[in-house]
Amino acid sequence: MNPLQFLKDNSSTIINEATEIVTSLKLKGYTRVGKERTKQKLEELLKKIMTCIKKRSLMPIISYTDKIAKERFNSGYDLYEVQSAINSLELVIWNKIFQQVPPENLAQVLGTISTVIGAGKDNLARMYVSLATNTKKPTLNLTSLFEGSESIVNL
Repeated sequence: MNPLQFLKDNSSTIINEATEIVTSLKLKGYTRVGKERTKQKLEELLKKIMTCIKKRSLMPIISYTDKIAKERFNSGYDLYEVQSAINSLELVIWNKIFQQVPPENLAQVLGTISTVIGAGKDNLARMYVSLATNTKKPTLNLTSLFEGSESIVNL
């Protein structure tokens, strides 16, 4: 099963369920912007995840999480709020994977999607710390994350 096709096929359900989770958490930043805007933000994030998979590059999620870290930090969101929103999307994706993906395809689909989301969450956290402490964000060589994984993960 192709990870990109899986996300495309399930995108509406993933977004709707993740939006419900984020809304139920009553996170102050997301409560302030409302359910519809929260849904749009989750849609943007899912699109970036799909772009990474399509391009076989983590740069779209890195650039995007740099942007949202700055926006959310400057808008008064706490890091845990933004991470909780991403975690909600990830949780729904995992649930859908385990419901729909045959066991022989789990490593490929789960590994690919989790790699992209993990890189985004890590970068987001590093950017938040950088902004909060007013220090330069450390860099990470992310190209090696996909090296050696060709036989397991086919983006």
